[in-house]
Amino acid sequence: MSNTLREISEQLKASPKKVQLIYAFNGTGKTRLSREFKTLLAEEIIEDSDNDTNGSELSQKNILYYNAFTEDLFYWDNDLTDDEDRKLKIHPNAFTDWVLIEQGQSATIIENFRRLTNSNIEPLFNANSSEVSFIIRGDETGSTIKISKGEESNLIWSIFYSLLELIIEELSSPEDERSADFNNLKYVFIDDPVSSLDDNHLIELAVELANLMKKSTYIEGNGLKFIITTHNPLFYNVLHNELNSDLRNPNQNAVPTWLYKRKQTGKYRLEKQRNGTFELADSNDHPFSYHLFLLSEIIQAISLDQIQKYHFSFLRNILEKTATFLGHQRWEQLLEQTAEGTPDPFANRLMNLSSHSAHAGEEISVVENSDKEKLEELVTYLIETYGFKRQEAQND
Repeated sequence: MSNTLREISEQLKASPKKVQLIYAFNGTGKTRLSREFKTLLAEEIIEDSDNDTNGSELSQKNILYYNAFTEDLFYWDNDLTDDEDRKLKIHPNAFTDWVLIEQGQSATIIENFRRLTNSNIEPLFNANSSEVSFIIRGDETGSTIKISKGEESNLIWSIFYSLLELIIEELSSPEDERSADFNNLKYVFIDDPVSSLDDNHLIELAVELANLMKKSTYIEGNGLKFIITTHNPLFYNVLHNELNSDLRNPNQNAVPTWLYKRKQTGKYRLEKQRNGTFELADSNDHPFSYHLFLLSEIIQAISLDQIQKYHFSFLRNILEKTATFLGHQRWEQLLEQTAEGTPDPFANRLMNLSSHSAHAGEEISVVENSDKEKLEELVTYLIETYGFKRQEAQND
């Protein structure tokens, strides 16, 4: 059924789902949807006569969002006069002031930035966290540089993610032990975070984000709700897979028993119609056969002896999608079986150790020869057992 973005926003708002994951091509209207949803939530504040207008600025917020407009909070002073003191300035904002000034999270943000970029660029926040300069670590001159647009996006996401981590931690505390700053916060809307990342870091980001959302307190419809939109099939697929597994509460005898159940996520495709309306269609399967591209990347890395740890993440991604397609509950069931009828323990251990690490960017990138051999064995087994076509053969 076709709808306006306003009607789709109302549909998303009415949903009891903890997470709503939406795939859409670029240009479909994802950013406009996030703005429409924000407008809908703003009207709710105005209409709420019980809202405490005497509280902090943060306590009036009912939505936190990340989209193209988030980056507008950051702008460059290029020092056009002397061309040497370049810095990225930050518009005053209740959320960034809280995470940077009140909570003093600049060190955490810098750590997150380093993991996303794997570069020797060092962000330096000034005393009141109103601007950021960048230097090259080891450069004795201390000259500031202007970073690329992709690196700038990485920093902005690092600030947002650090903020989101703190908010979820705050809301997970007992009500009488936390501030009232976020009591009215109901939604987090994220549109295409850090699209400039390579596949390895994009997988890492998706896994971290999925785990963070799953850990967020949500009991009987009460708690933060998340709306994630993306045009990236790999990002969508990794989130899709991660949100298909339940998460038990690590605290025994605590309520709720499960922090997250897979039925708490809705998966959709946003499609633009010729008449200018939109359709939000259910999408319970992966939207693309991205696995053939990933498989071709692994095969090429094997042939060139350039295997990196992220190639094991690629293989796990392929296994997860294949298991879903074949109706298996777990991807381990696709692995070669032992004489006892259980999955190969070495292959299983290797896949778990070499993929979906929360600190993949900090690990040594060298892969042992035995691990390379096992990866090649697993790829050969999958191709021969499940009839995968080699991508290069299709392109000939």
